[in-house]
Amino acid sequence: MIESIVYLLPVLLFSVIVHECAHGYVAEWWGDPTARMLGRLTLNPLPHIDLFGSILVPGLLLLSGSGILFGWAKPVPVTPQNFRDRRMGDITVSLAGPASNVLLALAIATALAVAGLVWGARGVPTAALSLGYYGILLNLVLAVFNLLPIPPLDGSHVVANLLPRPAAYRYESLGQYGLLLVFLLMFIPGLLGTIFLPARVATELLMRFALGMS
Repeated sequence: MIESIVYLLPVLLFSVIVHECAHGYVAEWWGDPTARMLGRLTLNPLPHIDLFGSILVPGLLLLSGSGILFGWAKPVPVTPQNFRDRRMGDITVSLAGPASNVLLALAIATALAVAGLVWGARGVPTAALSLGYYGILLNLVLAVFNLLPIPPLDGSHVVANLLPRPAAYRYESLGQYGLLLVFLLMFIPGLLGTIFLPARVATELLMRFALGMS
């Protein structure tokens, strides 16, 4: 349990902050400076911490021994009306968060591969290997989680922009139940493991790649 807290929570917090900053930077590229104006384009964790998503949910998952950890930060405020292209802006801003987590996972795997080349796989400190493994897994889990088509998660924005407007409004209205649905996912036996299986498989492949480079 102590090892999980030491390795997982700091990595999770950093990863969700990068995720939110990615939303804000891409929104700014499309013409919306809201996130910058409100001081959210920062790696300082204080403006990003969400009591439920950054503390309670990860804490419950760790205490339950579920083997899966995920969470989220306060959503970066975005004003789609400022986008040069509202539809494409909303889609790309939404995908930017999960994409940043995938890129972080790839960056960690590359760093482990370089470390393996320098020191040899057996020479890489165990703590670095554990941190790298958790970092890759957590970021891929975050990417998969946020792509779920549950409003208001990122994946739902993509789906909503592909639906006819009346259907999109009805679909987006499910967002009032979004947190409840996410909470229920945690208590359906085996469901989280199934949802996040691609993240686990991809993590194993990236670790094999990283260690195989030495």
